[in-house]
Amino acid sequence: MSVLLSLQNVWVEYGDKVVLERVDLDIAEGSFVSIVGPSGAGKSSLLRVVLGQEVPTRGQILLDGTPLAPECGPDRGVVFQRYSVFPHLSALRNTMFGFECAQAPFTARLFGSARRAAMAEAAEMLNAVGLGDSMHLYPAQMSGGMQQRLAIAQALVKRPRILLLDEPFGALDPGIRADMHVLITRLWEDYNLTILMVTHDIKEAFSLGTRVLTLDKRRRDPQAPHRYGATAVYDLPLARRTREARQMSVTLDAVRNN
Repeated sequence: MSVLLSLQNVWVEYGDKVVLERVDLDIAEGSFVSIVGPSGAGKSSLLRVVLGQEVPTRGQILLDGTPLAPECGPDRGVVFQRYSVFPHLSALRNTMFGFECAQAPFTARLFGSARRAAMAEAAEMLNAVGLGDSMHLYPAQMSGGMQQRLAIAQALVKRPRILLLDEPFGALDPGIRADMHVLITRLWEDYNLTILMVTHDIKEAFSLGTRVLTLDKRRRDPQAPHRYGATAVYDLPLARRTREARQMSVTLDAVRNN
């Protein structure tokens, strides 16, 4: 598979505190990369520089060989642990919001054919995540699992190439979490996504990923813990299973947890 995303000697520093150092990674297109490591090892910082929320202090990130734009773009979507949805908007309007944001400054509404096209795209995505019958509900009327499905619909409606997941299922009950594993596996395959997922659940990392990265510090100084940053200390490629075998494995895990 071709390299989609390349991190070259990436550092993240805040003053004299080093969070990430010497991160060199090539991410293949279509891969599902699980990122694990102890708290404070820079996992979320890594996602933020890929998303464009932060600019690396040193190094560069390439997308298809071109320097990544220093701001969030439609080629990257993100889902956080807490449901990042707007409480005052219905599921349909939440999912349409990305199209509305793309309008000219000071115009956050769509009209006419543009609005109808955005509504159709949003409805299609809500159907894809299992919320086709709930598109007129508000987040307060939804369960936690439904709200996270809505957050995924928000992230995917603009058809990003890269989906970033920051502990997306950590707040869910085991049974709902297993259902979400089935959903994200299906969406990864159906939409040809490249996924980077941060998780503290080792079983989740190995059952979903095609590759598992461990971030941690190679060196530690007890007198100056801020002196060294984290990098990829383990990089484990997993045998890529067929779509049907992977889906069956994830579905069996869901059955066991219900």
